[in-house]
Amino acid sequence: MRTILHSDLNNFYASVEVLKHPECKDMPVVVCGSVEDRHGIVLAKNQLAKSFGVKTGEVLWQAKNKCKGNLITFTADFESYLRVSEAVRKIYARFTDHIESFGIDECWLDVTDSLNIFGTGEEIAEKIRQTVKEEIGVTVSIGVSYNKVFAKLGSDMKKPDAVTVVTPQNYKSTVWTLPAEDLLYVGKATKRKLNMIGIHTIGDIATADEKILNKLLGVWGNTLYKFANGMDDSPVISNKGEDSVKSIGNSLTDYKDNYTFEEVKTLILLLSESVASRLRESGLGKAKTVKLTVTDNSLLTYGKQTKLEKPTRSAVDIANCAYNLFETLYKWERPVRGIGVSVCDFILGAEQLSFSFDAEKEEKIDKLDLAVDKIRKKYGNKSVQRARILQDKKWSSADIKEEHVIHPKNY
Repeated sequence: MRTILHSDLNNFYASVEVLKHPECKDMPVVVCGSVEDRHGIVLAKNQLAKSFGVKTGEVLWQAKNKCKGNLITFTADFESYLRVSEAVRKIYARFTDHIESFGIDECWLDVTDSLNIFGTGEEIAEKIRQTVKEEIGVTVSIGVSYNKVFAKLGSDMKKPDAVTVVTPQNYKSTVWTLPAEDLLYVGKATKRKLNMIGIHTIGDIATADEKILNKLLGVWGNTLYKFANGMDDSPVISNKGEDSVKSIGNSLTDYKDNYTFEEVKTLILLLSESVASRLRESGLGKAKTVKLTVTDNSLLTYGKQTKLEKPTRSAVDIANCAYNLFETLYKWERPVRGIGVSVCDFILGAEQLSFSFDAEKEEKIDKLDLAVDKIRKKYGNKSVQRARILQDKKWSSADIKEEHVIHPKNY
């Protein structure tokens, strides 16, 4: 039987900011978008801010009201978060080389081959938890189980700074009591469908008629049934550090319903600008894949991805690909309320070029993008904008890059 750990860095962005600013250790702290903008969004909060009722995703002024003005705010510093993430990952590598990232702050570890060296899975998890705290200064919650799904559930059950073990003997008394939406990949739309037929817990999924789940959710219903019953044999896929950031993305919910493709194109271009800029900042190279998510006004979400004709870090290339994805994906049964754009499959260095590739033109576009990045860094992300975006007064005045970020993220 395998021994799998899932390690989740607690309140990660906020924890790193407190690490950088130790004078804020005993104060409520949030990481947000533009702090100058009244509707800046809370991206992360520390434990003290959480105790005041501050929630991820709420606007900054609401968070400040909850803390009665005693809230410390920091603008997201992704370079610092990446550095700390990599430092923690090096600690994981002392115990196993089977490490799979699940975003910037989470990893699965297969320690099956390490048991004879470091002890039981729980003992290894405790060693990792203590080492990360002592050497890095942040805390982790770790789930220990015999599969990836239950290991992740375990890491979520006790926070912060804890180890939880889910075994074949205790999973019914631990995992099955959790809400259905705690199960990996059960989103809002799936939760709503499950609730409609009386399924509210993971145990309800596990004991449901699999045929009914299949009829309700298609093949995904069979997958959730297996996950709930601990029948997950998916391997921990080692990426050995070269791809710890799985994707870079951005999403937003519009202030109105969108009824035309032209309206949606503005949102896609706005997000593509932000994603491309973060990709250039990240040093991850160029992306080979673009993914689009579309949320309608009933909050149902659709997604599709495709390979680019050539790797890119250009907003225009990303946007054009996303436009094509939208046209093939969305059937306009309802108006569009939200859009997400992300890129993945990064490539560093030289890539194989086609005969039609215009190197000189590509270089000019890249230099122009970098020049715009410098201007925006100095004068703000809203200082240089495309004509299409300027046509929408609401979004042309918003700082999408800072306020609607979901970067980095695993999809």
